[in-house]
Amino acid sequence: MRLERWLGLLLVLLALPSMAALAGSRDDYARQWPLVLGQDESGAYRVELGEAVYRSASQAALGDIEVFNADGQPLPAALLSPAQPLAQPPRTLALPWFPLPAVDPAAGGGDLRLVAERDQDGGIVRIEAGIEPRDGAVAAPGQWLVDASRLREPVRALLLEWERPQQSLQVRYRVEGSNDLRRWRTLNEGTTLLDLERGGERLVQGRIVLDGQARYLRLLPLRPGLVPALTGVIAELAPPPPDARWEWVEIAGQRRSEGGRDYFEYVLPGRFPVERADVRLPGNSAVQWTLHSREDARGSWLWRAGPWMAFQVGGSGDGGADHSEPKPLASMVRDRHWRLSAGSPVGDVVPVLRLGYRPEVVVFLAQGSPPFALAAGSANASRAEAPIPALLEALRRQRGAGWQPAPAYLADAVEELAGERALQPQRQVDWKSLLLWGLLIGGAVLVAALGLSLLRQRPSAD
Repeated sequence: MRLERWLGLLLVLLALPSMAALAGSRDDYARQWPLVLGQDESGAYRVELGEAVYRSASQAALGDIEVFNADGQPLPAALLSPAQPLAQPPRTLALPWFPLPAVDPAAGGGDLRLVAERDQDGGIVRIEAGIEPRDGAVAAPGQWLVDASRLREPVRALLLEWERPQQSLQVRYRVEGSNDLRRWRTLNEGTTLLDLERGGERLVQGRIVLDGQARYLRLLPLRPGLVPALTGVIAELAPPPPDARWEWVEIAGQRRSEGGRDYFEYVLPGRFPVERADVRLPGNSAVQWTLHSREDARGSWLWRAGPWMAFQVGGSGDGGADHSEPKPLASMVRDRHWRLSAGSPVGDVVPVLRLGYRPEVVVFLAQGSPPFALAAGSANASRAEAPIPALLEALRRQRGAGWQPAPAYLADAVEELAGERALQPQRQVDWKSLLLWGLLIGGAVLVAALGLSLLRQRPSAD
């Protein structure tokens, strides 16, 4: 028993450094971006990566991107391709709304006075509203203020939800928009809301189309009368245009010579998921190109595209010219080093290499206290992959088949953490080997000690 206790203690002592080495923290990353949540208490969020994040990341598989809560704890997260269904933006999103004082706008309305308490992202936390009625104004309940300040996607329409009325409902509403709660403009002159019932059938129309965008929306009935008892406001988001998802990085290169041929080499300043390539030269041009890439300066060049013809006709390169279509790559590539070879001489100029990518999405599970932040850039820490699809499917079963992770957005201001120090590889200790050797040596020492103890206890021969 004494030997077993010593071996157990030795195992624990040797395992402690290994456990400490596996624990990552926010300080292991170069910088972070605070996240602006498009909706409170969503359970899960999707954040689209920006160019600055790709420039900060250093690992080829983008493992050095992680989401932390306010306490510095890493959250379950997964990196998704923009083509995956879970990465798609939600089409609808619940918005906060507040009742307004009841004055009939059709009878002259009144001077609306709003005192709104907002958080650092512009969202309304608390609102105090008052109206100084004009002469002839009458009571008109059913006026609401909707807060869309956190959204960065265009809102195509509002979907209103209300309690089932005791009698048929038909009322027209006007929608006004403002970015500062002081100056208002009309976004919908009038839409009829319906809730009719006959013979057990119910007809409900609660969709209001918007003609324009605003951070704050004011819904006003055009005439006094029966109004809905509002229970929720849903924003119907407009889908992005198909071509709007492509982003481009332009890289200046250097001429190189190898085997009597000229090449042009480029260094991509980040871990972008490159899927397309294009080449630009000044003036009119038509050149056949072949594109290769490699992970580092010591690796072998791998073919990526070509040969293909890239041309420019009728412009100086700044606009108005006709260009060839970008060349799709055989697969997505994150390599840092790229090389172009021309099928014909191009003179003394160095072409500009344009690499196209579609921003990827990080989906994370909200745990702990906000604010949340996305950190990037580390040569030593790596994100632990989480079963995000299974987690989201469980949430979808609870909240409905149409539920999607709410949007979260990268703040404009980046916060430095460990900076460039996080990008320097640290000396890695093979704790598994040390643990194994320690156990072997420790066990051998204990067995030898036990053998000596038994020899001392042998009785002397008579």
